[in-house]
Amino acid sequence: MKRPALSWTLAATVAAVVSSAMLLSCASVRRTVSVPPQVEGAHFTGNKSCAECHTNYTRVFAGSAHGRFHRESERAAGMTGCESCHGPGSKHIESGGDRRLIVNPRNDSKVCFDCHLQTHAEFNLPHHHPLPEGRLHCAQCHDPHGTDIRKPSRGLALARLNESCTECHREQTRRFVFEHQALREGCTTCHNPHGSINSKLLTSRDANLCLRCHAQVQGAGFPAGEIYIGSTRHTDFLRRGTCWSAGCHTSVHGSNADHKLRY
Repeated sequence: MKRPALSWTLAATVAAVVSSAMLLSCASVRRTVSVPPQVEGAHFTGNKSCAECHTNYTRVFAGSAHGRFHRESERAAGMTGCESCHGPGSKHIESGGDRRLIVNPRNDSKVCFDCHLQTHAEFNLPHHHPLPEGRLHCAQCHDPHGTDIRKPSRGLALARLNESCTECHREQTRRFVFEHQALREGCTTCHNPHGSINSKLLTSRDANLCLRCHAQVQGAGFPAGEIYIGSTRHTDFLRRGTCWSAGCHTSVHGSNADHKLRY
């Protein structure tokens, strides 16, 4: 009579151990697990087959950030290299380069979002560049192959500080007599290019955005509780709103008339 009870106890113990192992294995995964794009009826061929036609891309790809993940093995087929973004290339090769038989991430940003989850989340914020609406694609600002060695992070970050933004935002990035020196640090000093909860893609919506650079420690010669920026008292100004919306420094990108960027 004791054997059934022992069997049930043993079975329960084994089930508990297996369940714990499964939970532990799931919790220990610290990387993004994604499936590469698919092309019906095609199979993966490896980077070497791409090099025969796309020499300009493959000769520099190994030095790019994306190229660091490349591994030539059957186990990693389609998970690294060209086909991890473009899908299996056998049909594309057999057809002599038919563009309909290969995935082009320029036409569907979902390919990028499958790995760049944080960026995908930012594009779902209330204020974002119109990429989800299909009016932009990632490659307009980023070089996925790393051909432009002058770009930060070997090709994947924004090109040469402001130049990617300049292509569309010409009015804000033109030359001014009195420049806002924050532009030397790059547009991303004040803006999140993917998305933000604040209008105009600002990283902060109030005067704290400006005070990150323009704050100063009050010296002994200033009254307690007063806020001075330079030699000008700003205590009451800051209560009226942000530095640009309070009617003061409205020319935040630069001015041709006033060195304090007031107009």
